[in-house]
Amino acid sequence: MTLLVVGLSHRTAPVPVLECVSLPVDDVRKTLDELHNGETISEVLLLSTCNRVEVYADVARFHPAVAEIGTVLARHSGLAVADLSDHLYVHFAEAAAEHMFTVAAGLDSMVIGESQILGQLRAAYALGTEMGTAGTVLHGLAQTALRVGKRVHSDTGIDRAGASVVSVALDRAQDVLGTLVDRRALIVGAGSMGALAGATLRGRGATDIVIANRSPENAARLATSLAGRAAPMCDLAVELGAADLVLSCTGSTGLVIEADAVGDRAGRPLVVLDIALPRDVDPAVGTLPGVTYLDLEALRSSGASVSDAEVAAATAIIADELRDHLAAQQQLAVAPTVTALRARANQVIDAELRRLDGRVPNLEPAQRREVADAVRRAVEKVLHAPTVRVKELASMPGGDQYAEALRELFDLDPAAAEAVAAVRKTRPGGPG
Repeated sequence: MTLLVVGLSHRTAPVPVLECVSLPVDDVRKTLDELHNGETISEVLLLSTCNRVEVYADVARFHPAVAEIGTVLARHSGLAVADLSDHLYVHFAEAAAEHMFTVAAGLDSMVIGESQILGQLRAAYALGTEMGTAGTVLHGLAQTALRVGKRVHSDTGIDRAGASVVSVALDRAQDVLGTLVDRRALIVGAGSMGALAGATLRGRGATDIVIANRSPENAARLATSLAGRAAPMCDLAVELGAADLVLSCTGSTGLVIEADAVGDRAGRPLVVLDIALPRDVDPAVGTLPGVTYLDLEALRSSGASVSDAEVAAATAIIADELRDHLAAQQQLAVAPTVTALRARANQVIDAELRRLDGRVPNLEPAQRREVADAVRRAVEKVLHAPTVRVKELASMPGGDQYAEALRELFDLDPAAAEAVAAVRKTRPGGPG
């Protein structure tokens, strides 16, 4: 089996392509189920955020799996496979694990060091666990990645220096408006991003916050937590006219704010931040007098002030964790061979004890137990050194060769259904 990641992100695809591929919440389950039912995929996780869609999978065959994943993503995006392939990246084995760790640490984000991706990865893992698409391989990988992300944010300064997309967007808004104090902010969307935007605005001194959302209950709940006010979507045009700052972050698949909804500003500046994917706002609003429009594409050039030293510290943690993860995986890979060797030894012991029973049928039970214990202790002492050593060597380059040598020397079949071990009935090329 091979660990594989196939995906696209803000680094490889423009926003219009990401908008096509981005999966609504309801579609994530269907896509995950479709991928898991594929012929070449045994385990799979799907990470879909506003600026990346990635499939992590344990696959039987590399090339067919890449083609299968690409086909599924293309079908759900409405793009031709060839057009989508231009934006896809593929990592496998060690590189796939390293990529997930890098993503979890926030080093592959649009804004270096942002921590929201860690929660999104946790949610993707939780869904894979709930649906049964994550097995032993992806359980170990995801749990390690989450630990890596948490360690990077707690052990380095990247968490303090890195900002979320919301923070960077608001930085740009302040460049235009000068201050957010005494400014009216309209947040369209009451989900997690809307809540984050509201909390960040409050932290920057904004006190006049209006929440508009398709669900009045959710809007009212968020508005109450922010000491703000909820507004119905039917009043959106009125609220736009009174706002100084608009931040839209809904999960809608169509435009929420049309250009003609923004009326005459009478010289008052307006900043419109569209951090939704697909986009919520008609980009044409940016051509209106006094309106500054920023979407995810525009925010790409804005990053947080993460120093080279902080990135280096995070990278060192990733390398350290990756080394330990790979060593643990290699030791797990050799475990069936060790189990098979011990099972083979037990088979030989049991066979010899049965032969002893035939030759010395009148042996006292106590004497037989003593003989059996002596034989088992002798065999255990002989096996101890090679089984311990092969586990140690497994974490070194080429360590799998030692396990292969054991399989050949002792004629082992670690994949046998019974007790994970058995003697092969025939050798390759031999009679069937």
